Parts: sequence; C-alpha cells; structure tokens
Amino acid sequence: MNALSRVAVEVTVVLGKNVMPIRQLLKMGRGAVIDLDSGHEDLAWVYANGELIARGEVMMIGEKIGVSITEMTNSLEE
Repeated sequence: MNALSRVAVEVTVVLGKNVMPIRQLLKMGRGAVIDLDSGHEDLAWVYANGELIARGEVMMIGEKIGVSITEMTNSLEE
C-alpha cells in the first residue's frame, strides 16, 4: 500500500438545501421527507474535505445512487 492510498478524504454530495427550525427537525422520524430547493434535473455539488471540487448529475447504478461528474471547479463560490 502506497502513502496516497492511506490519505483520508471526506467526500460530501449536496443535492439541495432547506432551512427549517430545529424543533421541526427534532420531530422528524424514520421515513420523513425533507423538501429541497432543487429539482430532479439540477446538478449536485461535490465537496472534498469541505471544499467544492465538482458538480455532477445524480444517477442510479443498480440499486445504488451515484454522481456522474459533469464539471470540475477550482473555486469556493458556492
């Protein structure tokens, strides 16, 4: 195993956003649905260690959800 294979990177994919009071969030249970500000054709944002690195389209791969990268970014604008 080389040194790069041991480096941990946290990858986060953001599909959309919503603002709600904490009391509403605490009342939610399993199966609750949160409305997001994006539609099914909008791009997802891909972050690595908290930094925006790409945008992509959400897609199904068998029974799993994946992201197809459509644009690499080099700024932290969003």
